[in-house]
Amino acid sequence: MDILGTWIAAFLTLAVLSFLYKDNPIFRFAESLFAGVSLGYYVGITLDQTLKPNLFEPLRTNFNLNWDLAMAGLLGAFLYMRYVPRIGWVARYGLAIYVAYYIGIEFTRKIDGEVLPLMGRTILPVKDFDFSGIAAFFASPGMLALCAIVGTYSVLVYFFFSKEHNAVTRPIARLGVWFLMISFGAGFGFTVMGRVALLIGRLNFLIYDWLYPTFGV
Repeated sequence: MDILGTWIAAFLTLAVLSFLYKDNPIFRFAESLFAGVSLGYYVGITLDQTLKPNLFEPLRTNFNLNWDLAMAGLLGAFLYMRYVPRIGWVARYGLAIYVAYYIGIEFTRKIDGEVLPLMGRTILPVKDFDFSGIAAFFASPGMLALCAIVGTYSVLVYFFFSKEHNAVTRPIARLGVWFLMISFGAGFGFTVMGRVALLIGRLNFLIYDWLYPTFGV
């Protein structure tokens, strides 16, 4: 069974990589199989680790104490009413409450996790520069605080569209564009590194777990 599983995994890996040549039926088969298996696994995980311990079991063991969970389950069931054309409008109520609830949660999370820490970085004292070397200078606390202040306010000036940029704000906005491009480039590079790491993992599997044990290559 281990050998069979290795061959199946190798075939599916090569099927996905075949898209590098061109779109083909083998790739579409592997893509559809991956999507179907992932959906089935996600549904099973949701039922076993979310709905069962957080909804079904509390309602079954102590309904009087957890009756409010029935309202949450009912709202979740409303989302699937869209597949019934005659009562599809019911899904709008569940979706509206769901979106409003998570907007409120994400708003507080963004404020507490991103906005307030960024504001804290912009009010740090610009001091403690290290002049022992170039690398030490750019890594010193004073330089990091200065970059946070200049970057934050220059980006805010760039996104200030209520008034046309003039001779004073235009260079600041252009500096904000540079900070944005550096940020986007770092994010893109991080994403590419993650995808390359996944590719290296699959190539290691093909070489060390499939080709070498099977063909001695």
